[in-house]
Amino acid sequence: MAITDLPRTIQWVDGTVHMIDQTRLPLTGDLLVVNTVEGMVTAITSLAVRGAPAIGAAGALGVALWSQTVGKDMPAADDAYLDSANAACDALANARPTAVNLPREVENQRARLLADAAAGRTPAEIHEKLVAAAVQVCADDEAANRALGAHGAALFEGPTNFLTHCNAGSLATSFYGTALGVIYAAFEQGKVNHVWVDETRPVNQGGRLTAWELLVAGVPSTLICDNMAATVMREGWVDAVVVGADRICANGDTANKIGTLGVAVLAREFGVPFYIAAPWTTIDMNTACGADIVIEERDPREIEGITVTGGIEPDSASLTMGLDALTRDGVADLPLTKGHTMQIRRKGGAYAFDGWFKNTPTHVRVFNPAFDVTPAEYIAGIITERGVFAPDALGDALG
Repeated sequence: MAITDLPRTIQWVDGTVHMIDQTRLPLTGDLLVVNTVEGMVTAITSLAVRGAPAIGAAGALGVALWSQTVGKDMPAADDAYLDSANAACDALANARPTAVNLPREVENQRARLLADAAAGRTPAEIHEKLVAAAVQVCADDEAANRALGAHGAALFEGPTNFLTHCNAGSLATSFYGTALGVIYAAFEQGKVNHVWVDETRPVNQGGRLTAWELLVAGVPSTLICDNMAATVMREGWVDAVVVGADRICANGDTANKIGTLGVAVLAREFGVPFYIAAPWTTIDMNTACGADIVIEERDPREIEGITVTGGIEPDSASLTMGLDALTRDGVADLPLTKGHTMQIRRKGGAYAFDGWFKNTPTHVRVFNPAFDVTPAEYIAGIITERGVFAPDALGDALG
């Protein structure tokens, strides 16, 4: 087990985008191959790819997919080419509203495309530049993560007990991670004693993804429910909290996965330093403070029930025949009672299933914000590839 055993989250491969399908981890490791803009939008909105840096890369790669599949058949000087390009960029940029990386990388690609089209370059030339730029976004992201990891690790002198919330690891980036990047760098220097992992309801990115990453990387860790963080802090078992970010405002206010604010409040109460780790691209100097951030609200079913995915390995010829009959035409939707749903499909020599099971009262009202905002005053430092900054010093750091 080592950090190098972690898979690449998202990358361009021979005209398609390969990504780890994070909706199926940790028990099912599916590789998702995306070859259209529509597919990329679905991957982003469904959380198959997630994490601010990773969806920024997905947006850049999505524009390259458009030029590969649609733009190549249109003269770049035609209005139809520009209209189609703008529509694709709009769909990608608006796939999720809170993280700044997604619209920023899409707009960079849009500007590149429009400038090249105005300069008279061919669709093939434009496509080549879009692919190169998107691939560079992934490379720059990894480099930033490794640099900020080194800066973060330098904050700690000896074996440290960390707590983290959600997944700001390699899976949330092109590779290596932000908050977990700090922990990975510290671990390589012998500075990690233990990591407490918040499960992060309702989608359980901590329980499904961070816990899996740390096991793969060989970092000692323990999974806890979100409402146990107060107990482990009160017992003195946490020396530092490190989390990621989806958008950092000019004044240092930071949006991150729902529940982060509660962790920050607890950290202040128990005297534990609370750090944000994020690449510089996550800082949005055009958003003055947290009150200006649009907070995404997600599907109520994330709270109303549980999602499961897994595989069926039939142990008899009759069961195999039955499952073959069910999946002859592809995905089979099974009618279940009480609003539950299940799908079964063939997968190699076995059968995969996806299910959703309701465990709350029918017609219950649900509020499901995906993020909250931690005020700058709760943050001990913002760890970036440029160094560690006080929340109120970001503007000065820009020069």
